[in-house]
Amino acid sequence: MDKVTPTTEDYWIFEDYDNFTSPPDASRSRAVPCLQEDIYSFAQSYSPAIYCLVFLLAFLGNILVLCVIRRYRNSQSGGSCAFSLTDTFLLHLAISDLLLAFTLPLFAVQWAHQWVFGEAACKISGALFTLNRYSGILFLACISFDRYLAIVHAVSSGWKRNTFHAQVACALIWVCCLGLSAVDITFKQVDEVNTVGEHKVLLCRLLFLENSTQWQVGLQMVSVILGFGIPLLIMLYCYIRIFRSLCNATRHQKRKSLRLIVSLVSVFVICWAPYNCFQLIDSLHRLNLVNGGCQFGRVVDIGTLITESLGLSHCALNPLLYGFVGVKFRKELARMCKGMLGQRGWLGMKGWREGRKRKPTGSFSSAESENTSFSVMV
Repeated sequence: MDKVTPTTEDYWIFEDYDNFTSPPDASRSRAVPCLQEDIYSFAQSYSPAIYCLVFLLAFLGNILVLCVIRRYRNSQSGGSCAFSLTDTFLLHLAISDLLLAFTLPLFAVQWAHQWVFGEAACKISGALFTLNRYSGILFLACISFDRYLAIVHAVSSGWKRNTFHAQVACALIWVCCLGLSAVDITFKQVDEVNTVGEHKVLLCRLLFLENSTQWQVGLQMVSVILGFGIPLLIMLYCYIRIFRSLCNATRHQKRKSLRLIVSLVSVFVICWAPYNCFQLIDSLHRLNLVNGGCQFGRVVDIGTLITESLGLSHCALNPLLYGFVGVKFRKELARMCKGMLGQRGWLGMKGWREGRKRKPTGSFSSAESENTSFSVMV
């Protein structure tokens, strides 16, 4: 029976406890069962807590991003100004991360107990998970490419960089990811499986009637290539070119830009590279290109479970990287908090407000700054 790894795409670590591997002694006539009670116990104690924590952080961070962007836009010309390109991608990124976070409490309940929300919710939540996981990563690549055009090709790419093209790019990403989520709509089902001690629970998972191994490997390869490989190459190319173009900047500007570039790429790689490595290993194992016994399967199962939660934490880190690191964003957030608290001169905002009156304010991505900076990201 095919081995199922503990990904949220399957929403369970295993199909049942009847996985068998050949024993070390080839003379023995029977296969030895791979007991997975320890994996199941670990998942029950680990996943609910992590998913709830990621949900809370992602919810708070992305709600703040949406509120700040909306408040800033409304404060400019009575709310009539259009979103800049970076604003547009940040808005869609925040929406994507927020929708992804909303699916996590459902699966936290499943890990802690069982699936109790019905088959319709199973299909919808699975589709939302896939849709927003891929779209969030692709929006990060779009932000990188937009910064590349704004800084490296600041003069020649003016015709390429307008809000209409940004909206078209966002629409294409949503449509593409919606197509990927059709697999969940079609094949996600609530199924009853046996766990420890023949106890039966209801699980929301992918069920393929035929060619299960081919389907699983195919989905894992799409995840690795579209959900990690291509976006990583785009980010690396764009940020390397950006850093080279800033070599003539002052030492302080270059140092600040280098720190930002390293942090953006490093956090993306740290969050998603381990999970995709385990995806590749599991695919090779399914295709019998890598041999391993019970211990190997246990390491892959637990490793995939842990690294997937690490990848999901990226939706909680995005607001920090692409919003709070921006000087203008932080100032607007401070103004919003000050207005809510009704305090005068809090955090030195009085002097900043007086300086702001003397200096006209542009968009989050004003043309004056984006030739030498990351606009909202600095």
